[in-house]
Amino acid sequence: MRRPVHAFAAALEDLLRAPDVAALEAVWERAGVAALGWEALAGARRPGATGLEPVLSRVDRLLLGLLERCRSLMDTHIATFRVPELERWQHASAAALAGARWGVAGLKTVIGDLTAPLPRRYFAFLALAERHPPDAWPLFEKYLLAPEAHHAFVAVAVEAARYYPGRSPVLVALFGRIRGDQMLRRFLGPKILESLYVLAEPASLSLFQELVVAGHTDADLDCCEVTRALVAIRKLTGRVAPSSKFGDPEAPHVAQTLDDAERRFEAERHRLSAVRVI
Repeated sequence: MRRPVHAFAAALEDLLRAPDVAALEAVWERAGVAALGWEALAGARRPGATGLEPVLSRVDRLLLGLLERCRSLMDTHIATFRVPELERWQHASAAALAGARWGVAGLKTVIGDLTAPLPRRYFAFLALAERHPPDAWPLFEKYLLAPEAHHAFVAVAVEAARYYPGRSPVLVALFGRIRGDQMLRRFLGPKILESLYVLAEPASLSLFQELVVAGHTDADLDCCEVTRALVAIRKLTGRVAPSSKFGDPEAPHVAQTLDDAERRFEAERHRLSAVRVI
């Protein structure tokens, strides 16, 4: 069975052969290129993806060729929707290729190259977080402590922190710093709380105890601070805390809700997600 990156390479070749805009769009939709591209490149940047250097090099060349082809078509739809997606894929493939060829050292070189395009450095940073080598913590911490750091890089550092025991205080401090900014809180808050949940350290208990009564509630578990806090407190203390969301913490449906949420959080504890727009 072919890996998604091989299927992605084949789809890119089909797109390059498309004679006009209509044919290109037909191939794009038929092959499900949008979902396939992100799935392929997410798998390619992970540490378990071995032996992918040849196909990643091919994908990188195909993306460069397809970008040139799409820009030459002078079509508004292609320029507005397809070219930006192709550009992000090309940066992601170049970063994954650096990781496949030179490992952690190659990724650090891309990240440290301030002349490199920001998206390429970002995808290299994400690949480094997927690998989370022990000596990389100072780099992640630098982004967590710098108020002016790019939010996408901070998000990666927040997710990487779950692999470094003892780092809960840094995340708790970051939550305190961004809690008054509702846009940043909605973007970074769930990632911070998820990493704190994975770390499961006493240093985060006071924040979770505050959030069960004063946190945001939402039908979406990924955005519900109260539910995340309840699950984390139960994990840390073994009890269901009173909260603003549930009037009776002992009610049977509360335990079932938290059990369902915990299963979801456990299933996602090793998932690091890319920012689509950067």
